[in-house]
Amino acid sequence: MELLLDTANTGKIEKALEFYPITGVTTNPSILRKEGEVPFWNLMEDIKEMIGPGRSLHVQTISSDSEGIIREAGLIAERLGMETYIKIPVDREGLKAIKDLASEGFRITATAIYTELQGVLAAMAGASYLAVYYNRMENTSIDADDVIKGLRRCTNECSAKILGASYRNVAQILSSFHSGAHAVTVSPDILDKAMYSPLVSGAIESFRDDWYSIHGEDSSLLDIE
Repeated sequence: MELLLDTANTGKIEKALEFYPITGVTTNPSILRKEGEVPFWNLMEDIKEMIGPGRSLHVQTISSDSEGIIREAGLIAERLGMETYIKIPVDREGLKAIKDLASEGFRITATAIYTELQGVLAAMAGASYLAVYYNRMENTSIDADDVIKGLRRCTNECSAKILGASYRNVAQILSSFHSGAHAVTVSPDILDKAMYSPLVSGAIESFRDDWYSIHGEDSSLLDIE
């Protein structure tokens, strides 16, 4: 399983890397808009340096025609390295670009996937990740779990990984894994909220109080022989 961050906020990325087992960062124009008028390439380079060579960076193309997508992919690879994953929305033009770029050795994250057929075709075209928009699918009465299960069956014979995306709560994330997603990309805010449970905090406090009752307040294992 893989856990990626769905953000371009360097402060949140830095904090999340400290606490969570992060394997990469995904970005798109909607995410970048939240950061305001920040120089695009500088931001991508900062994120790449921050996450290091052991984690993946996913950067989305903007053009709507395959020729434009391919040119943008070349620029992304030139500026950020061939190891960068090129995010391409899966429509007919995007699919052509995925096929052509994958044949040249580019790493592709097929995105904006709402149907099983989109994912299957993207996998056949050579995409490395299939980004399934979970919450947006639910909002339009598409069974996201059923799509993920279908894709998992179809992709067992290829190397494409199902990447769950577009989440609003922890239940959706867990459901994606249960349905067969190989990876999820999540807002750092959702992760932080998920880790602050009054039940967990209460248990930790109870353990601490029991220890203090034996060894005194503010003591730890380091303070006893």
